[in-house]
Amino acid sequence: MPRMTGQAVSVAANAVSANQLAGQLYEFLNSPTPLLLAATSSAAGINCTLLIGGVAVINDQPISQANRFPILPDDIVTAVRRGVGRIVLTFRNTTAGALTCNWSVDVG
Repeated sequence: MPRMTGQAVSVAANAVSANQLAGQLYEFLNSPTPLLLAATSSAAGINCTLLIGGVAVINDQPISQANRFPILPDDIVTAVRRGVGRIVLTFRNTTAGALTCNWSVDVG
């Protein structure tokens, strides 16, 4: 199963990150493909949004504040059975200080 990851992604105070999957090998899914997203943040206050083919699968929901790389199955945010189209993964910081997040997306 191919995996795309991001480690120590910094999100500025009250800001939204860029698409974390931009330029990744499986940014675009051409056929219905299972997808598993796991994510953690350095502290409370990071929200996650996941769009697949323009459809919001997760819309601005908080993630674990475990302050480590995601462990399966503890830090699973969502599992999609048949994703098709472009994947957009962003993180929004709701606090007054910069926070970091770690994520992994398993495809297939």
